[in-house]
Amino acid sequence: MSDPLRLVVFDVDGTLVDSQGHIVSSMNAAFTSLGHALPTREAVLDLVGLSLEVLMPRLAPDLGPTDHSHLVQAYKVAYMAEREEAGTALSSPLYDGALACLHHLNSLPDVVLGVATGKSKRGLDKLIEGHDLKGLFVTQQVADFHPSKPHPAMLHSAMTEAGVGAGNAVMIGDTSFDIEMAKGAGMRSIGVNWGYHSADKLQAATRLVDTFDQLQLALREMWSDQT
Repeated sequence: MSDPLRLVVFDVDGTLVDSQGHIVSSMNAAFTSLGHALPTREAVLDLVGLSLEVLMPRLAPDLGPTDHSHLVQAYKVAYMAEREEAGTALSSPLYDGALACLHHLNSLPDVVLGVATGKSKRGLDKLIEGHDLKGLFVTQQVADFHPSKPHPAMLHSAMTEAGVGAGNAVMIGDTSFDIEMAKGAGMRSIGVNWGYHSADKLQAATRLVDTFDQLQLALREMWSDQT
């Protein structure tokens, strides 16, 4: 009997790519352009993964809805401008081992890959193009069409598109939002320790890993436990 089809869904920022410098500098540019005090780097990175419309009120709770809306637009403008100037490879470099891991998993006949990210569709498309990742992800869930993480809507859609049930799906992410989203969708999760949330915030994950090699091993062990 053949193995069941497995779905591995990746977060992007802080999991596949190290975009923290780009995110923080774009956020600073947005706040500066509108004359607001800059948030701390730690505060920004702590909220990465949320949709911008949810992130801004948390990042700047003393400002009103109009200011939050202006900040979202200013951030998008700054982010796109920096990306165009520096290029994807420099503004959002892949973590060491990420590309090899993706290609290895994609080569397995019983595994399909997906993405669930707080990025916009345009932002994800640019990243996939910039890193030559086209064709790797059978399902791509973005902030444009879903409630913000940790709402499980992205993962529900990913499983539907891939034709895989929650028992055979795993979410990979670097933030508590990813882990909570997976729990809400009834999926197992693997928290990665190289991203933007510290390990103590990822304790609810099924597994924690420090490298992409450990990630591949953790997946094999999780799947082996099911057989």
